Amino acid sequence: MPTTAALDRPTATELTRQECEVLRAVGCGLTDGEVAGALALTEPAVDVHLRRILAKLELRDRAAAIVHAFDCGLVVPGRGPRVAARPVPRATVRRAPERRVRISVLGPLRAWYDGQPVDLGHLRQQAVLAALALCRDRTVSKDELLDGIWGMEPPLTKVVPVYIYRLRKVLQTGNGTESVIRHDRCGYRLVPGAVEVDEARMEELVTAAGAAERAGEVAEAVRVHAQALGLFGSEPLAGLPGPFAELERLRLAERRTGLLLRKLDLQLRLGRHAETVGELWALATAQPLDEPVAALLMRALCLSGRQADALSVFERTRRRLADELGVSPSRLLRRTHQTIMRGCDAGLAPTAP
Repeated sequence: MPTTAALDRPTATELTRQECEVLRAVGCGLTDGEVAGALALTEPAVDVHLRRILAKLELRDRAAAIVHAFDCGLVVPGRGPRVAARPVPRATVRRAPERRVRISVLGPLRAWYDGQPVDLGHLRQQAVLAALALCRDRTVSKDELLDGIWGMEPPLTKVVPVYIYRLRKVLQTGNGTESVIRHDRCGYRLVPGAVEVDEARMEELVTAAGAAERAGEVAEAVRVHAQALGLFGSEPLAGLPGPFAELERLRLAERRTGLLLRKLDLQLRLGRHAETVGELWALATAQPLDEPVAALLMRALCLSGRQADALSVFERTRRRLADELGVSPSRLLRRTHQTIMRGCDAGLAPTAP
């Protein structure tokens, strides 16, 4: 039973998806380092997310967040993230046998049948397939598709069954007579195991990278993270209409940034400072208000012997936050700045692998 205080408090529905995942992991008793490994984030990014969670939910500290995670049902006793006792064998990183139908959502939506590209038709028809591909573990109702693709302006005719019919015709399996889309009284879903979706493959690689990192195989973790990042094309679901595609674009973009920061943080642990600085400069230019990116760039610059450049990054980010958002730098950014002022040896050097 939730406590009286919990009932008076804002709920986890006020959080973003990433914040919910962090709160759930914290509720399961994971440390910041273990949360970072489980969700492919950096520890500073976990710290930023946790601060936002505490502020949004009006919670006092981490212990209160753990209690709240149970109260609101995010964590069920006996379930949740666990830190693996042993690394996943390297063989799990190998590519699974290619299925006859492949779908890519980590760029413009594309599909292949037996290696040949498939014409997926109208943009809204493509959006239907994207919803099925990203909700592949469950049935998607017709109402969900209508809300997710047309929003507040539903079509006047019953176009969803028409789009499904066309997609079933072009996406077949077996001897070409069975579609990979299943229809039942609750809605539509992809036949389990019949389709390879690049987003699912990306998550498999992230899991393998986390296992390699926990086993102390940092170089292998960097390699597998790079492999996962290589699955992304340009903007995920580029050009597809509707609220569902827009939310998924944001989620996948955030996921991509989180993976990249994790890889770069691991590169710093390997002493690959100059290489990391170059990648971080590009990312900071694209996302100038992202404080975890700025903090990691400052670390990389300082570890490369460029303390003055690191301090310049802090000052530039501080000004932009004040001018564009009217806020001060976060504790993460301030702490990184203070550490650099004391000298890189005071705490910026990554733990040796």
